[in-house]
Amino acid sequence: MSRTHDESLLEVLLDSWDRNNTILLNLLRALPEGGLEARGMVGSPSVAELFTHIHYVRLVFIAEDAPEFARDLPEEEWVDERDPGRVAQMLNDSARAVRDAVKSRVETGQDMNVHYDHPILLLQHMLWHEGYHHGQIKLALKATGRPMTDKEAGRVTWGVWMRKK
Repeated sequence: MSRTHDESLLEVLLDSWDRNNTILLNLLRALPEGGLEARGMVGSPSVAELFTHIHYVRLVFIAEDAPEFARDLPEEEWVDERDPGRVAQMLNDSARAVRDAVKSRVETGQDMNVHYDHPILLLQHMLWHEGYHHGQIKLALKATGRPMTDKEAGRVTWGVWMRKK
């Protein structure tokens, strides 16, 4: 990314959010056969449920903190959605809602309604939350005999973070 005089910190932060969503979509697309039903252990959420939980949490915080960007909440938080295309659509929609809410609230100087001292903290919370579940997804794959090698995972995760535009 070039460092022009008009490039703002907000743009870089929003780019990090976009990259985070790309990484989740890449992970979803790289899942081996049967990956969506993998569970870290009996009673743990499936990989599919972890992805839909991520989507749900994004939408709940937007509904509470920037309701003008709210989307309809799914009826359930932990949905065992087995259609990767549908999961990708959900993640893209909720990622857009988070991006738009944070961008608007920062640009207009508006606080979040319920949580967070600054809109950027919502973004940081989502990044942390999703990284946590990313690790759970990879562990569930490993526990069920479907591990992703570092080489496979690196290309679709770390490579996205470190690439220059």
